[in-house]
Amino acid sequence: MPINKKLQHKIIDGKIISGFLIDQVSASISELNKKNIKPTLAVVLIGNDPASQVYVRNKKIMCEKVGIQSIEYKFDADIKESELLSLIEALNRDSKINGILVQFPIPPHISKQKTINTILPEKDVDGLHPINAGKLMNNIECLTPCTPQGSMLMVNSVTRDISGMNAVVLGRSNLVGKPMCQLLTNANCTVTQVHSKTKDIKSFTTQADILVAAIGIPNFVKSDWVKKDAIIIDVGINRIEIDQSGTAKTKLVGDVDFGDVFDKVSAITPVPGGVGLMTVACLMNNTLIATKAQNG
Repeated sequence: MPINKKLQHKIIDGKIISGFLIDQVSASISELNKKNIKPTLAVVLIGNDPASQVYVRNKKIMCEKVGIQSIEYKFDADIKESELLSLIEALNRDSKINGILVQFPIPPHISKQKTINTILPEKDVDGLHPINAGKLMNNIECLTPCTPQGSMLMVNSVTRDISGMNAVVLGRSNLVGKPMCQLLTNANCTVTQVHSKTKDIKSFTTQADILVAAIGIPNFVKSDWVKKDAIIIDVGINRIEIDQSGTAKTKLVGDVDFGDVFDKVSAITPVPGGVGLMTVACLMNNTLIATKAQNG
């Protein structure tokens, strides 16, 4: 639906918020460079997944923008698990490498958890290592998963004090759903996590002051699923086909039906232009945090 310019204040603009963070990261890296410290991120890409290639390319562009050196390691999908783990162990030992990111998904013959476990926690810029997850659980400073970290920044751009609010997270992945719940809990929200096995999901989402949708189903959340004046964080990025003048095209949509819920909510992230931009910015921030920690 077309949005009146007067209503633009409802949109939580990922371009603006990520821009602020990127400027801060760039300034900090400039200061590190004066001390002859060059933040370096190693990115491992396996196979030819088109979405992964786009993500890695975007991360490389952002690294160049903020002053992070990005080193790519590309492998065919038939790489042995032992070869991947050996590479990670070598990167762990390399003091010049500050962050290690293995782009997921990876081929099924390689254990995702074993891959995550092999990365040193202090170089785990995805924030997925069990030690980082445990620290997050105990509200101890750590490298936090990028998408939840960015989502919290977007919530805080609407209101700094979310203590006591009802928050509902739709999804339970280790990458988004679980750490998102923990961040909201650490911010003193009352948090409910719902997922594909939850009975009557709508009865929970309609009580949410903050609703985070990360279920991976296009336009899943409709107007009658949300509370009036809720804050909506749409993590979903789904490509769907549309028919324009007889020509099949595609567009990106979120897990929330943006046009259907827009009039009812107080603030909402768009897709594209929302959480995705924040994820990349927070990866840069995590690489900076890791570099500073490793250099005292």
